Amino acid sequence: MIDSWVFWTLLAATMQSVRFATQKYLTDDISPFAATLVRYLFGLPFALIWLLWWLEGAELPPFNTTFVMCCLLAGVSQVVATVLVMHIFTLRAFAVGSTLIRSEIVITALLGFTFFAETITPSGWIAIVVCAIGLMLIGASKSSAVAAETVTGSWWSLLANRETVYGLVAALCFSLTSLLIRKGSLSFELSEPVFTAALTLFVMVCWQTLICVAWLMLREPGQMRRVFVRWRPGLFVGLTSVIGSVGWFTAFTLEFASYVKTLGQIEFLFTLIISLYVFKEIPRRLEMFGMFLILAGVITLLLS
Repeated sequence: MIDSWVFWTLLAATMQSVRFATQKYLTDDISPFAATLVRYLFGLPFALIWLLWWLEGAELPPFNTTFVMCCLLAGVSQVVATVLVMHIFTLRAFAVGSTLIRSEIVITALLGFTFFAETITPSGWIAIVVCAIGLMLIGASKSSAVAAETVTGSWWSLLANRETVYGLVAALCFSLTSLLIRKGSLSFELSEPVFTAALTLFVMVCWQTLICVAWLMLREPGQMRRVFVRWRPGLFVGLTSVIGSVGWFTAFTLEFASYVKTLGQIEFLFTLIISLYVFKEIPRRLEMFGMFLILAGVITLLLS
């Protein structure tokens, strides 16, 4: 029988791939931050419905300091990461932009090992190196020069690549989000992980909606109207976002974040299929090789 955390992770990976594809479509008409708001604003009703379903008339447990701080920090981190992903989609191909975010498994493992008492095996460290090389190749492929010349270029040239920087920062923020979600959800010390995950999700979505609405009203007020004009795809993004978040939050509550993130890289295959058959995007050869190395690293880490 399949472990429950595996089921929730596969569900989350599938929904996240679909949601990213729809959000990329939305960035054709609205700003990256507005596209980020769509995820939370239209997802909030679904998050509330999910929480009420599991609450069933019972009283909410009292919030503790660890839970509140984890939700606040995780909420901000996820908003920043999502905005950066939207920027990546406006600059690069869908498959390549999504692949850059895959470095989060590396960062999650390192942060989890250093600060959150999560450990990985020696073969896991090998997988980290392989994934890092794949990421470097994808970033280096930005250059229009000969591939070999690009790969041997300076580190500054690679770091100056906006997509690479955005991808690394987004991956760091996603990693922090994952680890903080797990810590916050477990802080209740309750026996029902799906309920604590649902509560954590709802609190975070409320906080993230507030952040995005405040930012748009102050910096991009004209974008608010565009968000509501696109309410149909917005509802779809909100629904898929909440379903995916339910999967992630529950899986993080049940298992180490590094394990969940590793298995979640199956999303990469869904993303590549969407990129090829929906957006008709064909990655460059160097990018394909980099994505292959990342996939090999993911498989190695999963087997470890």
